[in-house]
Amino acid sequence: MSLSPDQAIGFGPYRIHPGQRLVLEGDQPLRLGRRALDILLILLAHAGEVVSKQRLIAGVWPDSVVEDINLRVHMAALRKALGDGQAGQRYIVTVAQRGYSFVAPVIRQAIGHTPSPSATGRHNLPLRRTRMIGRQALVDNLMAQLPRQRCITLVGPGGIGKTTVALRVAEQLIGRYRDGIRLLDLAPVNDPQLIGSHLANLLDLSLHDNDPLGCLTASLRDRHMLLVIDNCEHLIDAVALLSEGILRGAPQVHILATSRESLRIEGEFVQRLESLDCPPPIAVPDLAQAMNFSALQLFAERAMAGHDSFELGDVELPLAIEICRRLDGIPLALELAAAQVATLGLEGLLMQLQGRLPAGDRIGQDRHQTLRATLDWSFNLLSACEQACLRRLSVFRGGFTLESAAAVIVGRHLEPHNVFGSVTQLVAKSLLSVEVGDEEVFYRLLDTTRRYALEKLDHARELDQTRERHAERCLALMHQAQSDWEMTPTVLWIERYARGLEDLRAALGWALNGDGPQDLGIRLTATSAPLWQELSLLKEYGGHVRRALELLESAASPCPRLEIALKLALGSACYHTFGGTPETIDAFVGAHVLARQYDDIAGQLRAVSGHMAVNLSCGHYRMALEQSEQFESLGLHGDPQLSLSTHRLRVLALHYAGDQPQARIHAEQVIQRMAQSGHRNRFTHGFGVQYDQSVASLTVLARVLWLQGFPEQAWRTARQALDIAVQIDHGTSICYTLALATCLIAHYNGDRQNARTLLRLLHEQAQKHSVLLFYTWARQYAQVIDADNAVAVPPTDSGLVREIMVTLDSGFIDDALLERAQSGAAGWSTAEILRARAEQLLPAAPLRPDGRHGSLSARHCENQPAGENAETDTTRMEAAEAILLQALDIARSQGALAWELRSATSLARLWQRQARHREALALLAPIYRRFTEGYATPDLRKVRLLLDELLSQADV
Repeated sequence: MSLSPDQAIGFGPYRIHPGQRLVLEGDQPLRLGRRALDILLILLAHAGEVVSKQRLIAGVWPDSVVEDINLRVHMAALRKALGDGQAGQRYIVTVAQRGYSFVAPVIRQAIGHTPSPSATGRHNLPLRRTRMIGRQALVDNLMAQLPRQRCITLVGPGGIGKTTVALRVAEQLIGRYRDGIRLLDLAPVNDPQLIGSHLANLLDLSLHDNDPLGCLTASLRDRHMLLVIDNCEHLIDAVALLSEGILRGAPQVHILATSRESLRIEGEFVQRLESLDCPPPIAVPDLAQAMNFSALQLFAERAMAGHDSFELGDVELPLAIEICRRLDGIPLALELAAAQVATLGLEGLLMQLQGRLPAGDRIGQDRHQTLRATLDWSFNLLSACEQACLRRLSVFRGGFTLESAAAVIVGRHLEPHNVFGSVTQLVAKSLLSVEVGDEEVFYRLLDTTRRYALEKLDHARELDQTRERHAERCLALMHQAQSDWEMTPTVLWIERYARGLEDLRAALGWALNGDGPQDLGIRLTATSAPLWQELSLLKEYGGHVRRALELLESAASPCPRLEIALKLALGSACYHTFGGTPETIDAFVGAHVLARQYDDIAGQLRAVSGHMAVNLSCGHYRMALEQSEQFESLGLHGDPQLSLSTHRLRVLALHYAGDQPQARIHAEQVIQRMAQSGHRNRFTHGFGVQYDQSVASLTVLARVLWLQGFPEQAWRTARQALDIAVQIDHGTSICYTLALATCLIAHYNGDRQNARTLLRLLHEQAQKHSVLLFYTWARQYAQVIDADNAVAVPPTDSGLVREIMVTLDSGFIDDALLERAQSGAAGWSTAEILRARAEQLLPAAPLRPDGRHGSLSARHCENQPAGENAETDTTRMEAAEAILLQALDIARSQGALAWELRSATSLARLWQRQARHREALALLAPIYRRFTEGYATPDLRKVRLLLDELLSQADV
């Protein structure tokens, strides 16, 4: 049957709305992966028929060539999500040698109104892979408790189902919390110091301060959200401290934790999870009654899922009940046992268990022993090859692909062709779980199973060799990530590589701290730079880089290539985290010295460009201009990408040094060259500081246009730069263009509301991406742009941002800036600094009867104090006039019409006060006439009013 968008399809407890690609279980959306939903819709469209594997693959992957395994894995995920096999109900069956068929009764229903899923909010909960059994009453109770009990901890032994319950509670609460739900899984984390950074990363926060807990709490203060903290037991003290701080400082944040022991904090409600209910041993109930007991339900469903022909009847019922009792109703133990039904049958399974597990109800530590014995039994049933696979996979901290599994497993006694079969068997035996994404399949060990397998790996004396292969695999992935970084959209790149962060941490910790091969750790540190930058973990990365450099410098055989790469990585990390500190400069200078010594042209380029970025931010414009000239000597004309990048840096140097006409010519040439190249080189390829080329080029062009007297063109160009940065979702590029163009130009042009909005965006993005340099700038800007909400901050040492502050408000002038302007070191801002100094020298102008500042008429002069004060005012005005004339000359020489207008306006006001109206008019009017746009901006509006005054006064 064809699926009409105007009809819903019903089967079992589910209702499908094909037009909206929506699956409802009752009134709750069932979240399926995209591929799984495609498979379901195709099967429903041919309900009752057999759909071949080839037809399904062609429908689900129309533009790709995929193997049968892709279909099998997604089909298995679909069946699990639907609870296929519940109470004997079958939805999808496999037809041997032919394909699949949807066999459940299907009802077509008219849609009275367009459905929509309940508010999803923001969350990072995984898709449900299996049906929860026997816990719904507990889930309902927890959902009722959470609004009253802000911290609930689910406590119980391993394998009891704490995570399953917590995720089900959270899933049913989607849409109930204004700021969403976040799952923090601590199973892969061993260092308590990393908990805060993990949570901050989930919440898009950055911990800049020395007090990370205080910073986290402050960021959460106004949020209404649920935190699910899973697997706390090995970090219990750190989790307790974190939770207490959040509960005290963020009154609308609720916490749902899982642990083998309680957190023991104030306000905690402890919910202990018991085993699933087993039928009583006294009298065997009939099948219908027995299936009301959740332990038997779970065992039967999992056995049916692994063995199509399995059916629990009256004859087999006593065996199944005894199995459940011997396993104490522990969910993980039941799943492990059910996975063996296809091989051993119920009678054989029970015989195996009887030899290992005595009958009887056990609690606490005894239940832990039951699970341990079940794991031992399951492990011993594996083939030698499967045992080796399970042991070696335990080194993975997170999800891994089949390719990664093969890279780590293959070694002594294991060939590549054995890997797939062994992994498939481990999945079938519930020792390995599958996470099905839209494009890739990931495997994962449950925390309990991983710890068990890791012990086995250690006992087998394979730990070091396996860890080395694991680190080598991480290195291969980071090489791939590095090559993809420049051309892959940020969101896709992060989705592809961020899941390997915990494995990367583990590999670096092992290799850099004396346990593993140090050279491997050093190479992994150097290669993984892009991942640390994109995940806003530059402070942590800096620690790894410093350690790698220590090891490299003490090594018997130096490796200049790696040392250059690490120094450049340290320079880039320090620059974005702390700005132009001595450590940042030393890193780039050291890299440059080494690169020259070993004739490494690319290394020299990266070092010089990184140092140049530092010099620009620190206001060392002459040095930056000289460095931009060094690029010519590196002979880069044969490489169009590098040549284009150096051309753009030349534009920056010219602009900040004060040559606006040349800067504009070169900026437009760069943009034209990029258009001709098809924007292939998105980033400043091979450079020490990474920004999108288009964003960076448009940003500097916007600045030049504004200085040259084109405020409307400047705004359009700045907006274009920001739009591109947001579209590609590159955090540091967003911060760069906001801090240097968009936010400033909005304020210069008098668009105060937009300027405040953009400033908030800069603050958020700089915090999210750990770009402390621009985070600090945002706080400085707020003193002018958003003064009502600004927090007082001390001025920074950076020359550039201090100069920018003077252009926003001349009250920020100081002696150090004046000295820079007088020496010529201030470059682009020289004229504006001098004008600000002149304004500071001028005495307050008297008020005219209409409230405006006006000329010093005879009547006003009569009221001025005689003697020394009058002479002082005259002297100060003479000094101010000389400085303004100097500022005018500099602005003209630099082609900065905007500064020329401001200086001429200040000088015209001074002459107005001295009754030199015609001179003021002759100075200001021609400059005003040179503008062709921007007449509504504050500077031009003030000039128009002043010209009107001068015209009327000149006629008197």
